[in-house]
Amino acid sequence: MLIHIPSAKLVAGITGALLIALTLTKFVLWQATVTEVQTITSGDICIVAPATPFDPNWGISLLAPRKIPNDARCPVCGMYPARTSEWAAQVIFKNGDTHFFDSPLTLFIYLLDPSKYSRGRNASEIAVSYVTDTSQGEWIKTSEAFFVTGSGVLGPMRAGNFPVFSHLEDAQSFTEKRGGTVIKADQIKSQSLHDLHRSRQHLHLKD
Repeated sequence: MLIHIPSAKLVAGITGALLIALTLTKFVLWQATVTEVQTITSGDICIVAPATPFDPNWGISLLAPRKIPNDARCPVCGMYPARTSEWAAQVIFKNGDTHFFDSPLTLFIYLLDPSKYSRGRNASEIAVSYVTDTSQGEWIKTSEAFFVTGSGVLGPMRAGNFPVFSHLEDAQSFTEKRGGTVIKADQIKSQSLHDLHRSRQHLHLKD
C-alpha cells in the first residue's frame, strides 16, 4: 500500500494559512476588548462610564445634587461611588447629566481634564460640582467646601484623600485630632493629585 506524503511546499502553505487565521482571530478579539475599556493613565485601565441623564421625575431642580445610582461608576477609576457614599462627589453638566465619583480625589483628577475621561465633554459644559461633608454626610458645593490634606485618614482604595467640611471650625477640629492642613479647592495642586492617584492605581475590567 502506498502512503501519500504531502510535499514540503504544501505543508508550509497549510501552516502559513493557519497562522494567518489565528493572528486575525486574535486581532479581532483584541479590537473588541479595546472598545470596552478606556486607558486612564499609564498602567491604569477603566470602564468607560456613561453620565447619568437628568430625570424630571426626580422632583429636583436641574442643577441640584442627586442620589447616587447603585450602578453608577466613577469615570476616573471605575469604582461604584454608591459603595463609598461617605466620600462621594458629583459633577453636573449644564444639561443635567451627572458623573459620580468615589472620592474628592477622583473628582479633582477629572476636573483637570474632563475630556480625557468623558468623550466629547469639556470643562465649559460643567455647571456645578458637589462633595460630601465628612461630618454630616450632606452634599456641599465644591467651591464652598473646606478640605483637609495630609491627614492620616485614608479614602477609598486605602490612599490619601481630602476629607470635606462645610464649616472651617469643623475642619480645624478634625486636623487637631487626625493631622493635616485645611485648604480650599483652588489650593489643591495638580501634582499632589497625580501623586495620590498613582498611589492607588488599579485595574478595572468589564463585569
